[in-house]
Amino acid sequence: MANATKIKNTTLRSDEFSCPSCIAKIENKLNGMDGVESAEVKFSSGRIMVEHDPETASVRDLVDAVADVGYTAKPSNI
Repeated sequence: MANATKIKNTTLRSDEFSCPSCIAKIENKLNGMDGVESAEVKFSSGRIMVEHDPETASVRDLVDAVADVGYTAKPSNI
């Protein structure tokens, strides 16, 4: 159990989703990152739900990855 990682659930928000194709771009980018267990974009609410190891993939890394594919996201408190 020494290798047990602490997986964190982080929700990012973006109001820039204009088409369903952006969902695949963001999900593919996040899911391809080291430390990300899963990423799911909720198109209608503008939420990006990510399960990740914060020691490998920080919230800043997640926000930067979304920016890499052309969208602005920020952490949500909800």
